[in-house]
Amino acid sequence: MPRSAVVERRTKETEVKVELSLEPGEVNVDTPVKFLNHMVETLIFYMGASGRVKAIDLRGFDDHHVVEDVAIVLGSTLDKALGDRTGLARFGWAIIPMDDALTLASVDLGGRVYFMFKGSFTRETVGDMATEMVPHFIRSLASSLRATIHVNVMWGENNHHIAESVFKALGLAIGQAIQVKGGGVPSLKGVL
Repeated sequence: MPRSAVVERRTKETEVKVELSLEPGEVNVDTPVKFLNHMVETLIFYMGASGRVKAIDLRGFDDHHVVEDVAIVLGSTLDKALGDRTGLARFGWAIIPMDDALTLASVDLGGRVYFMFKGSFTRETVGDMATEMVPHFIRSLASSLRATIHVNVMWGENNHHIAESVFKALGLAIGQAIQVKGGGVPSLKGVL
């Protein structure tokens, strides 16, 4: 069974389409928020996945709607690609350095939605994206993916490095969790 999916979402604010395969390959991200493009490309690459993300901003207010909606659709697409989640490793974690920044990310794909982000930024933006949108992206992703995600920025000085270490760590953690380990349901309860 191919582990891939396509999800499209149109609101009065954005149009987003995500095509995702859980096999390594080319990643293409095209949104009006250039720093988001870089972060989502990083996330998908470090997941060990491939795909295309296309987003159009229909209102042009700021980066909020695009960042949030890309996260929602990416999470929904990944959720769909995982099917009933039978045989998944379910859990994944990573501690990633990027120069001065060090981030821990942990993921549980058991179907229970929870989100925790500890960390801070010293600038309001990195490139054309508000730094407050980094945790908001992850919260939106966790919700639509039906996942528990914890991210802890242990330290860092450079805001770009902090953000990138977050997306790399999260990508590696999700990449571990989506690996197929066996044929059963990854829960002692017998259901997710």
